[in-house]
Amino acid sequence: MVLIGRTLTAASKTGSHVGGGKFAKIRSKFVDTLRIYVRGGPGGMGLPRQSGVGGKGGAVYVQATHQITSLKAVKDAFPEKRFVGGAGGNSKSRKILGERGKDVLIPVPLGVTVMTDNCLMIGEVLEDKDKLLVVPGGEGGAPQNGWNGLKGKAINLTLDLKVIADIGLVGFPNAGKSTLLKAISGAKPKIANYPFTTMRPEIGTIKYEDFRQITVADLPGLIEGAHINIGLGYKFLKHVERTKLLLLVVDINGFQLSQKNYHRSAIETVLLLNKEMELYKEDLLYKPVVVAINKMDTPGAKDKVSELTEQLHTLDEVVKQLPEDIRPKRLLRFDHVVPISADKAHGVEKLKQVLRSVMDLYDDEFIQEVNQENRIGLKSRKEKGIQLV
Repeated sequence: MVLIGRTLTAASKTGSHVGGGKFAKIRSKFVDTLRIYVRGGPGGMGLPRQSGVGGKGGAVYVQATHQITSLKAVKDAFPEKRFVGGAGGNSKSRKILGERGKDVLIPVPLGVTVMTDNCLMIGEVLEDKDKLLVVPGGEGGAPQNGWNGLKGKAINLTLDLKVIADIGLVGFPNAGKSTLLKAISGAKPKIANYPFTTMRPEIGTIKYEDFRQITVADLPGLIEGAHINIGLGYKFLKHVERTKLLLLVVDINGFQLSQKNYHRSAIETVLLLNKEMELYKEDLLYKPVVVAINKMDTPGAKDKVSELTEQLHTLDEVVKQLPEDIRPKRLLRFDHVVPISADKAHGVEKLKQVLRSVMDLYDDEFIQEVNQENRIGLKSRKEKGIQLV
């Protein structure tokens, strides 16, 4: 088996915010979707007079590796995006059984799903060294095929990367997600005071004294219309799918993308995030949720947080007062609300402990149960209620 021999390059740095109109066009060099051509190797010829069987053609596999984090590394290493298995050896008088053709491994990041052009999922690779057969090689020449080696299967495939992390940071641009990731994990994401600083998922790790580690993904900021791919749209929402817990980061002062857009209050941003996830994939709403109310060091924040907490407790009533276009049909259920100031690290240690306790409560088995039978998990969380820390 061979790994195609070109050096993989690291994923490029993030792109820039360009363009105009109501919603600026977002460009990023981070690649999380890649279309490739794969073909199994042809089988070798058989040898009728000695009943020799040709070697089977080499297969093509996709294999996950922790050494790369973006499909751009694959694209850069293999610009032709063609992967062909080796040809099977012919049967010879001195070697009746032909040699098998060399298999090809396509190295990809952890979390890649392999899809056909008609949206059929072949499989996914989630752990380091997971290997998935995408096309087999052709059979070698034998009596049943007239001693002629068969061609390998050829197909176009799409590699779709969804980041794997325990916790996904969810919020509008400039809510302070990158600052929070740096504060809780020591990661070094790009931080600036303008929307869409984060153009690709950044992963940090929270480390505890007992050596427990929890991974956190800072995802591109979400805006209204993300479910139809406005802004970074799908680049945000699809990465939320594999996280176990959602950490909503809410600016206590609300959010306004530009002067052309409405100013949204803190509670409206929560419900808009709820709405966008619901429209993209309703299953996201059954994940456990912690809310970090950020920028508590700003003037008037203490009064605003009391109002926001009360609104979160009476969300069913609050949502009835919203315009229909931003009103979610199914509401997120929040486990904890934690006031913080990420840039000053106020409340960050408490938040880390809350995240640990929720992750311990909603372990993999529980989350799978919630996904399969939503009412079980939803009922238990309703009974417990929101806890303000």
